[in-house]
Amino acid sequence: MSAPSPRAVLALLTGLMLVDFADRQVLVAAFPYLRAEWGLADTTLGALVSVVTLTVALGALPAASLVDRWSRTRAIALMGTVWSAAAAASAFAPGPGTLLAARIGVGAGEAGYGPAGGALLATLFPAQRRAAVLGVFQAAGPLGTVVGMLLGSAVAAQWGWRWAVAVMVVPGLLLALAVLRVRDYPTVRTVPRGPRAVAGVLRTRTVVAAVTGMVLLLVVASSLYTWLPTHFERDLHLAPAQAGGLAAVVMLAGVAGTAGAGLLTDRAARRDPGARLRTPVLAGLATTALLVPAFTLVPAGPGQVALVLLGAAAVTAAVGPAAAVVVDVTHPGVRATAFSVLVVAQNLLGLTVGPVLTGALADTIGLTTAFALLAALGVVAAGAFLVAARAYPGDRAAVLGPDAVPADLRPTGGG
Repeated sequence: MSAPSPRAVLALLTGLMLVDFADRQVLVAAFPYLRAEWGLADTTLGALVSVVTLTVALGALPAASLVDRWSRTRAIALMGTVWSAAAAASAFAPGPGTLLAARIGVGAGEAGYGPAGGALLATLFPAQRRAAVLGVFQAAGPLGTVVGMLLGSAVAAQWGWRWAVAVMVVPGLLLALAVLRVRDYPTVRTVPRGPRAVAGVLRTRTVVAAVTGMVLLLVVASSLYTWLPTHFERDLHLAPAQAGGLAAVVMLAGVAGTAGAGLLTDRAARRDPGARLRTPVLAGLATTALLVPAFTLVPAGPGQVALVLLGAAAVTAAVGPAAAVVVDVTHPGVRATAFSVLVVAQNLLGLTVGPVLTGALADTIGLTTAFALLAALGVVAAGAFLVAARAYPGDRAAVLGPDAVPADLRPTGGG
């Protein structure tokens, strides 16, 4: 039996990424039932979700080092099996302590999947298609969050919370095992590993600047995804279910922005290689230009919602191009490690900080003002991407050699 085509692999890994994030989110739908059955406080419920993100962040670098040393396909199959088994164990948890341990298992299994999947896709597809491919792959994250929220709520209402947290177990196992049919690329054994590899990645100016810009935009995105339901309830006077549904539509706009911007960037980069980082710069500027007026000048209503939808698409538009740039300036032997740096930064500094910072600001200056203040980070992110654009030609030449870099991207003597 022949190995799957690159497009089939993209569909397979994107589906598994969707399951990854759906498995994280289904527990949120179980909150009312867990509160009723075990009398859990909101702090404990929040910890059951946050512990997965924290475990992913702490485990990403060690897992990526293993991936770079071993096999991408076998590692993905193993990780998908582990997190699916842990999700199944969650359904049988007799108490909150056991459930917390099972959720840690989910995070441990998911820790290396993003780096492994991204590294494999970056090698299967040519460089000129990386932004689109990685954009589609990473767009499955927020899409999986929506799927987990909606499917978990429906299953929990019909059959109870235990069935809800287990609903993605079988799809996860089947997709994970299917990855074993994918042809892996050879492991490069002549490059530094572990801490030395991480240090090498962090010495690359393009990586540091691009990751910084991406983190700043994720602070904005995570604040929207977390607090928009509350804003819609308070300012648009929507019922909780309606507010949650509208927030899900905003999240889907982010999915469209991630996938669409990657595709358009690759097309533009064929004519103008500088577009690889021009898209993230424009995404940062558009984020601020759309969201600051939405929360300061436009009253709550359809006009504000329209600006928020556009802003949600803009704030995620840098995801694919930024990931592609990180790959472009990284040796193939440590690509999973480079992706893990991005994953750790996204989870610890972006997705974790945004909701907490917004809540703290909201208590002091109000939620809409907090949204507007954080949206201004888009301009700062654009500045970081400009720094990355300046360093990109030289860093890419260091990996590929000057002859592999287009003439209009090569660094000049003035540096």
